[in-house]
Amino acid sequence: MLENYFPVLLFVLVGLAFGVVPFFLGRSLGPQRPDGEKLAAYECGFGAFEDARMKFDVRYYLIAILFILFDLEIAFLFPWAVVFREFIAAGAAAWFVFGAVMVFLAILIIGYIVEWKNGALDWE
Repeated sequence: MLENYFPVLLFVLVGLAFGVVPFFLGRSLGPQRPDGEKLAAYECGFGAFEDARMKFDVRYYLIAILFILFDLEIAFLFPWAVVFREFIAAGAAAWFVFGAVMVFLAILIIGYIVEWKNGALDWE
């Protein structure tokens, strides 16, 4: 029974080797000459201007949440659209699947309208 898992074990070991071996080769064969300039904080070619713990505007987080929301919407809708013809060929289940996706879209649209009305999309 365990011989059935040998290809999986081999796959995991080869994958680990592809990730770990180049790291250690570069670490052992590469030059090690650290200095103050190489170890300094680097941001877009300039030194860091402010503390990394500065406060962000809350609207930034709202936009980020909206991005994640609509990104996940596409992640769910694309596979559904790809296999919808198969649901149509199956018969009556197609209307149930279509209705479920319309409810999903309606919830997302309501969330988008609420965010719009609350001013999350208005930048000053």
